[in-house]
Amino acid sequence: MKLEGKIAVVTGGAKGIGGEICKAFAKEGAIVIAADMGDLSYEEKNVFGYKLNVADPVGCKTFFDEIIAKFGRIDILVNNAGITRDSMTYKMTDEAWDLVLNVNLKGVFNLVRYVGPQMEQIGGGAIVSISSVVGIFGNIGQANYAASKAGIIGLTMTWAKEFARKGVPVRVNAIAPGYVLTDILKTVPEDLLKQFAGLTMLKRLGQPEEIAKAAVFLCSDDASYITGQTINVNGGMRL
Repeated sequence: MKLEGKIAVVTGGAKGIGGEICKAFAKEGAIVIAADMGDLSYEEKNVFGYKLNVADPVGCKTFFDEIIAKFGRIDILVNNAGITRDSMTYKMTDEAWDLVLNVNLKGVFNLVRYVGPQMEQIGGGAIVSISSVVGIFGNIGQANYAASKAGIIGLTMTWAKEFARKGVPVRVNAIAPGYVLTDILKTVPEDLLKQFAGLTMLKRLGQPEEIAKAAVFLCSDDASYITGQTINVNGGMRL
């Protein structure tokens, strides 16, 4: 019960990696609010769904105020909500660029701008944002996604300094997954999946549960001296 009594918010928590993080947190004793635009695809004790578009600044402030009013505090925030709108740069529309940046990057800022200072006030907390291997190595046809995920790494290092500047243990880290077998990846042809697996040292794709375990670690006291870091959970991937 590494997170017993903690109040945790996980964006994009309805399914996939976010859903596994929510379930893992609940099993470790946390009360979890899964903020997502969709309904929960699972049932788990102490995981509560909340409809939220992280790209909406007003909606994020309302969400924050309601969670504080109901639970009194937020101990853990996992910024997992994200989308893709892939295309080569010369074909990419302004709409595709703006949408991905608004959800994946500004959506992180929209919540941390409130949650981070609140953690300073309550004496500590843990923020984990889900970046990507693409944010480190880049990827053809994903200029908008790569930019958003690289931006998360910059925000992580900035906030690790900013929210701990008064000596309060607010820890801010990122996880950069490689290719993880979520519902989206399950639609990819088998031959391509084998190619993706071949890019890793372990010669296999990741599982959402493996990302969740990293999130549990970073949000628990086991990681009490880890902040400002990006943890690569990618099976030793090289692009």
